[in-house]
Amino acid sequence: MIMRILGEGQYEITEAHLDRLNELDAALQSAADSDDDRLFATALSALLEAVRSCGTPLPAETIMPSDLVLPDEDTSLTQVRELLSDEGLIPG
Repeated sequence: MIMRILGEGQYEITEAHLDRLNELDAALQSAADSDDDRLFATALSALLEAVRSCGTPLPAETIMPSDLVLPDEDTSLTQVRELLSDEGLIPG
């Protein structure tokens, strides 16, 4: 799976890491539902850091279609709410 972090780049994520990323996505959804900006920022940061640490960065000159696009760390709670589905940012 190819995940893009807006303004940063693309990462290749193996299936082995999807359960952990889905857990972090659920925490992000919960933080967004609680309307707590600080908790939300912490949850978003944790999800993005997990993508960075679990994923293999693709070279900048390699552009692949992204399976999933994640907001950057400066994205507000209001902006992310517009992106969230019933399944969070990461389907599954």
